[in-house]
Amino acid sequence: MATLKELRDERLRKLQELNQLGINAYPAEAKRTHDLANISQHFTKLEGQDATVTGRIQNIRKFGKIAFVVIKDATGTLQLFLGGDKVEPMDASTSQLGFEHLPLLDSGDFIEATGPVIKTKTGEISIEVQKLRLLTKSLRPMPTQQDGFTNKEERMRRRYVDMNVNDDVRQRFIRRSKFWQATRDFLNQGDFTEVNVPVLEHTTGGADANPFVTHMDALDQDFYLRISHELPLKRLLGAGFERVYDIGPRFRNENYSDEHLPEHIAMEWYAAYWNWRDGMKFMTDMYRYVLQNTFGTLKFKLGDFEVDLEKDWEEWDYVETIQNRYGIDPLNTTSAEVTAKLKEHGLEVEQEGNIARGIDKLWKNIRKDVVGPVWLVNTPLYISPLAKKNPERPDTTQRFQAVIAGSELCNGFSELNDPQEQLQRFVEQQQMRDSGDDEAMMLDIDFVEMLEYGMPPACGLGFSERVFWIFEGVTAREGVPFPQLRSEVDEVTKSIYPELH
Repeated sequence: MATLKELRDERLRKLQELNQLGINAYPAEAKRTHDLANISQHFTKLEGQDATVTGRIQNIRKFGKIAFVVIKDATGTLQLFLGGDKVEPMDASTSQLGFEHLPLLDSGDFIEATGPVIKTKTGEISIEVQKLRLLTKSLRPMPTQQDGFTNKEERMRRRYVDMNVNDDVRQRFIRRSKFWQATRDFLNQGDFTEVNVPVLEHTTGGADANPFVTHMDALDQDFYLRISHELPLKRLLGAGFERVYDIGPRFRNENYSDEHLPEHIAMEWYAAYWNWRDGMKFMTDMYRYVLQNTFGTLKFKLGDFEVDLEKDWEEWDYVETIQNRYGIDPLNTTSAEVTAKLKEHGLEVEQEGNIARGIDKLWKNIRKDVVGPVWLVNTPLYISPLAKKNPERPDTTQRFQAVIAGSELCNGFSELNDPQEQLQRFVEQQQMRDSGDDEAMMLDIDFVEMLEYGMPPACGLGFSERVFWIFEGVTAREGVPFPQLRSEVDEVTKSIYPELH
């Protein structure tokens, strides 16, 4: 079996022969009139009419003076029928090939074919080729599913190959696009304005996460890559916007997991004059709209979970849930008691003096078994530094989180807009940060100043593309087109380009 280098060398020989014929193997112009699915779906209407199609060669079969070439575009596949006497001769000025030049083509090449739409004697819808143009000469053969292109690391490193070989992977990212388009559509229909806020920030906040740091030469200062969209969007509420959102990347310098990536896409919206109950109703409707438009259903089998988004959502009280499972009151406990419960249930104890982190870990141990859909409400105040107090239960906040299939799939609350209380909470968070908690929030005095000018009562919410990954049924790295991996160059490439290494 020929090696990749040998196959590549043979294609380079063909490229040299094309060059000697005066044929540009990489022309800029293509003139497609129909995609391939259009030919198949409207054959009755198009039969006998000329059409120009383009695509990547899947295979070539040549039998004397006739040949069959199967090509593929984004919509599907189609057969090209070439009869030697019907194909126009070579015209090097337009990269047009004659029938005798078929041996210079390979699977993976991109071509353009023009001719009437026909059915062959075997009933196969085809283009009877009169003009054949080369659009791109490929130098590496595309593997097939039969070749066993199954190594997960290799597939992620060459996702462009993976999507060619495994159409289900390409379809996944079409659904991912639909997911974000449906999210935008729903927000736009709700009179929200999309405003892109900065990625680089002097002070970053809005979440418990360790940020990436970079340096801006122009200002000779360090900046953080945002961990959240929250604080800039709330500044827009102070600026007079009433409903705003942003969709874009955020960065959290943490480890990979099945549900987390250091870089991922997220959405946050903020609505003036709404409270958490308004936001909860809005999001219940949004989940149904977005998932229906992405997947065409609201009923999902997600691992061991049977999830039905058509049914009414339950509400779980955070404090009562912890009490019922562990027998401790999150509003009246000690770090020693929390540490003991963590150890009792085989959970890691990272910071023994940090009650907030410990209680959160106890909750996550419950969450992993929740089917949902559930709204988790009444989170303790010390866990939610940006949310408003619940006036009926001042030790808790007006916060709501969607829990589905063992995951938290959004986080929303009535926004804190009292500048003095916000400053106090920021100071508490900064003290935690100074004590070694890298994920505690930074003190953002500019945000406090904005609140002093006045921000209306509001509700805000954010979710990441983890929502898509969960309902798609894939891990985080499988759920993005090009996941970050350790940089490396394989041995074949090193052998092909020895001067570059």
